[in-house]
Amino acid sequence: MPIKNLFRLKSATIESQPEEPQKKETDSDPESSEEIRKRTYHETGFRDSSRNHGNHATLSICLHAIYSKFQNEEKEMVDKQNKLKEAYINEQQNKFTEVKALTVSIENKGDRLKEINAEIETFQHAIEELKAEINDLPRNPEKYNVNATKGASTKFWIGLLLLIPISLYLFTFYISTSYSAFFKNYNINSDIIPNILDAQAFSKAWVDGPIEGAFVTLIPFVFLGLGYLIHMFGENKSWGNYCKIAFLFLITFVFDVILAYAIEARIFELERVSSSEQFNLYIAFTRYKFWGIIFAGFVVYIIWGLVFDFVMKEHREKDKIKNEQTIRQKSILFLQEKINSLKQKTEDIKNSIESSKEFIIQAKGRIEELQTIIDGVIIPTKDYKLYASEYVQGWITYIGEKIAIAKSEKQLMIEECIEQYNLNLESVGAHTNNQNSVYLSEL
Repeated sequence: MPIKNLFRLKSATIESQPEEPQKKETDSDPESSEEIRKRTYHETGFRDSSRNHGNHATLSICLHAIYSKFQNEEKEMVDKQNKLKEAYINEQQNKFTEVKALTVSIENKGDRLKEINAEIETFQHAIEELKAEINDLPRNPEKYNVNATKGASTKFWIGLLLLIPISLYLFTFYISTSYSAFFKNYNINSDIIPNILDAQAFSKAWVDGPIEGAFVTLIPFVFLGLGYLIHMFGENKSWGNYCKIAFLFLITFVFDVILAYAIEARIFELERVSSSEQFNLYIAFTRYKFWGIIFAGFVVYIIWGLVFDFVMKEHREKDKIKNEQTIRQKSILFLQEKINSLKQKTEDIKNSIESSKEFIIQAKGRIEELQTIIDGVIIPTKDYKLYASEYVQGWITYIGEKIAIAKSEKQLMIEECIEQYNLNLESVGAHTNNQNSVYLSEL
């Protein structure tokens, strides 16, 4: 086995009296303390083997005693121990520095957590205020410097509910009167109202032809369009727009007069006798049905225009409030995103603190381990293996030179001694290929 080469016989170095140590070399060739120590272990091994006749079982006991002796020697070497412990002391100092830095870091992170939580509370308070403003804006817009009318939303819906039936009325009225004025065949035996307002005007117009149907269908939109133009001109206050509005009202009134005159003229023709005069504008102005048709259309049209203008105005006021509410809603979303971001930072900081605390616990545990090493005696395994091997070499040298037995028996004794040597290295933690490892003695 390869370890046999380690234990080669050194007969040339052993005197006839093995119990006496060798004399020192001459001053011309001084030996180092390490060589002297190695030689001493070798000679001790030779001497102990001679006393025990090279018995391998006794070698095991002697190796334990050698290890205790080596421990004591190492303990007395203060400078060497300090040098061996230097790396552990430096590591311990680094751990102390890391623990201190992490402790300060944890305190700073704790302060940062308090600041973040204060920011989150501020943002949450701001969100609650914005939500309250959103609900209060329609009732008190002036409180938030919003130039809008109170209750604009309610007024808008009320105006819209009134505008829809009025619009339906105007559609019905203008469809019926336009059909009665331009296309209807009057019956002298019919009542006056059916001649003026025909409930089937829409369907009869389409039966008469597409031109008639399209005319009576689209003519209400002309009046609604005139009402929309009046509203638009009223948006910008100027004399020019006032003149345009007056002109549009005049057109609407004139058209209603034309419708009323056409209907009244045809009714007059049915009612007059041969001696009656021709129907003219003077006669129309004197007949109440003429004015009834005008007011049934034009006055309702004015009412429709006023309600439409009111609805559009309230819608504009409602939009102002809605815009302000939208702005605040966006602010709420922005603040909520900030809160979520801060909460994520909080979680990250908490995880970092927990990680730092775990590291501190591990570092403190390592500091205690290092302190135990520093307080103990460090046994360098490469040195012990060196001196233990010298001791065993001396033991085997005696077997090879002084014990007169058969060669095979002598070889068996040597192998048993080598086995005891390996077991001893393993028992003291020195049986390793790492020559720089150390063993902590429990002395």
